[in-house]
Amino acid sequence: MLITENRQTGKNIREFLPIFLETLRIDSILDFDLYIRIASEPVLYRSKNLPFTESTCKKLLDSKVTRLFIRPTEKRLYQRYIEQNLNTILADEKVPEPKKAGILYETSKSLVKDVLANPTLGENIKRSKDLVGNTVEYVLRGREAFLNLLKITSFDYYTYTHSVNVCTFTVALAQKIGIKDYKRLNELGVGALLHDVGKTKIPERIIRKKSALSPAEFAVMKKHPGIGNQLLKESNLLVEDSHIPVIQHHERVDGSGYPRGLSGRQIHDYGRIIAIADVFDALTTERVYQSAMGTYPALKLMYETKDHFDERYLREFTILMGPENYQAV
Repeated sequence: MLITENRQTGKNIREFLPIFLETLRIDSILDFDLYIRIASEPVLYRSKNLPFTESTCKKLLDSKVTRLFIRPTEKRLYQRYIEQNLNTILADEKVPEPKKAGILYETSKSLVKDVLANPTLGENIKRSKDLVGNTVEYVLRGREAFLNLLKITSFDYYTYTHSVNVCTFTVALAQKIGIKDYKRLNELGVGALLHDVGKTKIPERIIRKKSALSPAEFAVMKKHPGIGNQLLKESNLLVEDSHIPVIQHHERVDGSGYPRGLSGRQIHDYGRIIAIADVFDALTTERVYQSAMGTYPALKLMYETKDHFDERYLREFTILMGPENYQAV
């Protein structure tokens, strides 16, 4: 039977945030309080700043408690805890694979929100590099890991969800076309995760406009790759190749892209890869001015404008994202 401190809160459990027992690492120090549910009310089970021991975990499992709760005010502390322990969680055979994918995705979203709030903070850039390292390792485990990530991908467009989706697609496509070197996948993945950071300096009325942009507004929007590149240079924490996806994700093979109007082999492989991932996610996510397309219609549309993309990479991406495996329509 569980022993609690019996400190009731007078609140309903629905006011608290659920967390999974598997995410708590043995012998780690938790800087947030843990609550359990008793008669629909949260009751303090373990105070912060105490180690989470094997004995504690066993007691919970013996009582069939697999979900605990935290105060909403301590959500950020929990998210940082997960971020710092993500590598061991993803390596833990006791954590079901779909749950690992969910933890990785939610952690990524939380991190990108922080980055977009303060894109030049060195700590946020370092966190991004660490998180991408975990993402690369996870995707490299094989097809099942990648498909688990796809199943929980958000199809509601926000800059932070788009950034996470594009990072996932970019790393997977790079691996599919033969980039196996861990270092290269990491530098590409970091650039992909941060590719839209320049939008933080674009007026909100343009970013959230519910109708087509005017020529003047589009001219402002087209500045975001260059702005993002400059913001990240100010941090001085990324290798030069990690800037390529940021500055080139809107370039097109036929020269119709921006900001530099590059064409053909002027576009780096990283730029060619992220262009496909970026457009695909934009087409398949729900926006205020555009309904989400299914995989097949999106790929069909991309083939109708195939001069925009590297033909081989688009073909490999089609195999990777085949409708039989991903949101078939």
